[in-house]
Amino acid sequence: MSIESRRQRREDRRNFNNFIPSSPEEAKYHDALKKVKRIKGFYTHAAVFVMVNIMIVVINIQNLEAGENYFQFKNFTTFFFWGIGLLSHGLSVFMPNWIMGENWEERKIKEFMEKEKQNNWE
Repeated sequence: MSIESRRQRREDRRNFNNFIPSSPEEAKYHDALKKVKRIKGFYTHAAVFVMVNIMIVVINIQNLEAGENYFQFKNFTTFFFWGIGLLSHGLSVFMPNWIMGENWEERKIKEFMEKEKQNNWE
C-alpha cells in the first residue's frame, strides 16, 4: 500500500466522521452505513480470532511432549482473554443500547443542562 493511498484512506475516514447530513434520508443512510461498517469490523475481528487461534492450537499440538495433555491453562490463555475482548466487541456492535438504554446520551445532556440552568438562577 502506497503512502498516497494511505493518505487518501485517512482523508476518506476523516470526511466520513465529519459528515453533516443535509436531509433526513441522508442522515438515515449515513447511520445505516456506520452500522454496516461496525458489523463488518466485528466480522473481521471474529475471522482473525478464529484463524489465529487455529494456528495456536496447531502449534501447541506440535510442541506437546510425549504423553502430555493438551488441556492446560497455558494453551487457552490467548483464546480466553481475546475471547472476552471479542465478546465485548460483539455486544457493543449488536446490543449498543443494552446497558445504558436508548437515547442515553440525549437524556444525560438534558439532565446536565437542567442542572446548569438551576445553578445559574439560584
